[in-house]
Amino acid sequence: MKYTLKPYQETAVDEVLQRLEQAQTTYNRDGQESSFSLTATTGAGKTVMAAAVIEALFYGSEKFDNEPDPGAVVIWFSDDPNLNDQSRTRLMEASDKLVSTDLVTIAPPFSRPQLEPGKVYFLNTQRLGKNSLLTRGHLVDSGDEALPGFESAQPDLQGWTIWETIADTITADGLTVYLILDEAHRGFTAKTAREKPTIVRRLVSGHAGYPPIPIVWGISATIERFRDAMEAADASHTRRALDMVTVDGYSVQESGLVKDTVVLEIPSEAGNFDSVLVRRAARTLRESTERWAKYARTQGEHAVVHPLLVVQTPNTPDPDDVGLALDTIFSEYPDLRGNAVRHVLGDHTVQKFGAWEVEWIEPQRVQDESDVRVLIAKDAISTGWDCPRAEVMVSFRPAKDHTHITQLLGRMVRNPLAQRVPGDEKLNSVECILPFFDRTTAGKVVRYLTGQTENVDDPQRKVVVSECELRPNPTIPEQVWSCWDALPSMTVPQRGAAPVKRLVSLALALSADGVRPGALTEVQQRMHAVLDECQHRHNDALAKAVSEVWTVRGQAIAGRVGGTELTYTDFAERADDRAIRVAFSDARKAFGGDVAGSYVNHVAGPDDEGGDDGLRDAYVLTSALAYVPAVRDAVDQAADRLAEEWFDAHGQAVKALADARQQEYLAIRELATSPVRVDLMRPRTRIEDYVEEVHDDGSRVMAPLVERHVMCDADGKFPVGTLDGWEREVVELELARGASVAWYRNPSNRAVDSLGVSYRDELGNWRSMHPDFVFFNEVDGRVRASIVDPHGHHLQDSLVKLQGLAHYAEEYGATYDRIWAVSKIGASMRILDLQVSAVRSAILTSQKPPIELYQLDFAIEYDR
Repeated sequence: MKYTLKPYQETAVDEVLQRLEQAQTTYNRDGQESSFSLTATTGAGKTVMAAAVIEALFYGSEKFDNEPDPGAVVIWFSDDPNLNDQSRTRLMEASDKLVSTDLVTIAPPFSRPQLEPGKVYFLNTQRLGKNSLLTRGHLVDSGDEALPGFESAQPDLQGWTIWETIADTITADGLTVYLILDEAHRGFTAKTAREKPTIVRRLVSGHAGYPPIPIVWGISATIERFRDAMEAADASHTRRALDMVTVDGYSVQESGLVKDTVVLEIPSEAGNFDSVLVRRAARTLRESTERWAKYARTQGEHAVVHPLLVVQTPNTPDPDDVGLALDTIFSEYPDLRGNAVRHVLGDHTVQKFGAWEVEWIEPQRVQDESDVRVLIAKDAISTGWDCPRAEVMVSFRPAKDHTHITQLLGRMVRNPLAQRVPGDEKLNSVECILPFFDRTTAGKVVRYLTGQTENVDDPQRKVVVSECELRPNPTIPEQVWSCWDALPSMTVPQRGAAPVKRLVSLALALSADGVRPGALTEVQQRMHAVLDECQHRHNDALAKAVSEVWTVRGQAIAGRVGGTELTYTDFAERADDRAIRVAFSDARKAFGGDVAGSYVNHVAGPDDEGGDDGLRDAYVLTSALAYVPAVRDAVDQAADRLAEEWFDAHGQAVKALADARQQEYLAIRELATSPVRVDLMRPRTRIEDYVEEVHDDGSRVMAPLVERHVMCDADGKFPVGTLDGWEREVVELELARGASVAWYRNPSNRAVDSLGVSYRDELGNWRSMHPDFVFFNEVDGRVRASIVDPHGHHLQDSLVKLQGLAHYAEEYGATYDRIWAVSKIGASMRILDLQVSAVRSAILTSQKPPIELYQLDFAIEYDR
């Protein structure tokens, strides 16, 4: 893969491969078809995950311990050829093994008896319709009528219909057909029970004597419809439903792949303000363009993000109204060129809007055509279309069409850099301007986007109704920022992390950035020395392991004709070169391919020393070393030590690199098998909401404003509308302390400016919590930080989070003046002081509800 998969993507790919292996075994052994789904929120990178799965399916994968399926044939099906083209391009962009000839778009003439293994074939609904050149002459069932003149004819220039080709591939020995239904919630709905089966149902269930496709994998953000549709499509009820693979929206939001904030701009009073708000949209586009250009300059990047403004029209737009909107946009942003406007309307011809003549563009091309800065669209692009640089939308939809607006917003949430811009929430946001919306309908959109209604894509996203842009507070003393820079944050260990692979990744990054040239060679030499030492230290265990590598063990089963008893006989044979290479795969997994391969050469010496026997012995020895647990532990420990040594030695050099490179090093740090400390970066910009709440009747409650936050608006204030009652009480009490200097509302997501504490959940998985507040107070003449975390004791995860904070206090407590966990018991608030060892000990050994801890004598009343 060209891309480094996010942890949740790796987990999903691994689970999908397990389902496919299970489905293949079920089909080959029992002849039973099966289906399953991958459901992930918009922006999760479903196509990237699919690329990793297809790579492993065709070529095998060491990372996922997956053997290739030499007979795999993949059919990628959607209901839109444009979506297929976009998916095909993305697969090539993501994979370093899938090339153009492996990704075949089926179009007439397509004359083949069977589909080839190792290829992905793209099909869409139109290609399988009865009027398609691929299917003419094909009778779907007894109720269908052939086209006149084609009662027995094959399609033009074809010896087989596409249905025959698919059927022959399914029944061919050695081939397994996998059907990927892209955006699988589409294509199933039947208006009546008597309606003829849809094309998708024919693929899934078979028809007209043709067999069903053995393995169906649905990919969508709304998988419930797929699940229901599979039940309806399986007329014989023989297809086995495997467990679905689910990616939760929280993991996607944490990854930074999608934007954190949606800003809604809505008139605050009745009237026609469309031209005013269109002008605001153009100004926002201009400011965003300038911000991205500045960011590229500071990062030394040649590629600049060119943000896009989407103008969403009603289904029957008035051309003059659209033309007036374009006039307004260009008057506000005169630097735009005339060719910066395109449309994606159903009519693919040049459209006239007022004095403007606007050309059509294919939706999938918009992202790459950076000259296009204004896009006119309806709702046809609300599903499946993606354009990460689309950052501003102005919608002429009436309020009743809020569903179309939320759907389109769902297509605009991807971050253009495929990662969060560190510390800059403005560049991590998308803005939606709604001239014709009233407050009541705006409230519905807010509730939808924040997860207060059903079928929401992502409940973690922040939605802002009245934008408050915050910047570093100029009145905050520099001592606060110096204190800030020393605060320790923690990484979340990644599942399946391998210390040697982490070290190799670090070495490659340091070499690529010129920070430590030749780092990979150093890694190999250091690990070779560790393995050499292990040979002598664990000589006896190694000798046994060498013997095992040389020995292939098996069991013969014999029985007499007419007899009822079986005889089992063990046997052993000397390994051949192929068996040795299989054993060597364990060494590659344990030590990484670079170290294992280079150690073979290190042991074998120059080519002319030992010949084939010397090389064979080197493979056996390296494989045997991986069989000894103590050796693997020693190598892992040495790799971790060297990695941390280099992180410490080159920390300042890494901080001087561009944000994208720093993010790469942070990702490498997180590949550790246990939490490690990382620096907390200073925030650059942040977005909060001046509106605290939008009621059902559309009325708004403005958020209270508080001073001394490290991020503030132009008046030095910070809105606290997102805080609940007793969180506000904590802020009030803390700021009333005489020594109070500043405070920070810690973001709840895993960002570089969010202080994170790692902990294990009830299942033992690593998670990250983010204490609510950091307060800065003057203590004995210097500024010191304190963590104060109000957290409900009634929540299911409250104990494990409290224990995580206790572990953090045990390791990093000396950095802070106070670390307090706060909960409200009745009418009063109680504190657990985690700087006290007895309190930490009680928390870490507790198996009781946290409320009991707050009721013990060592818990104290919260006061000034």
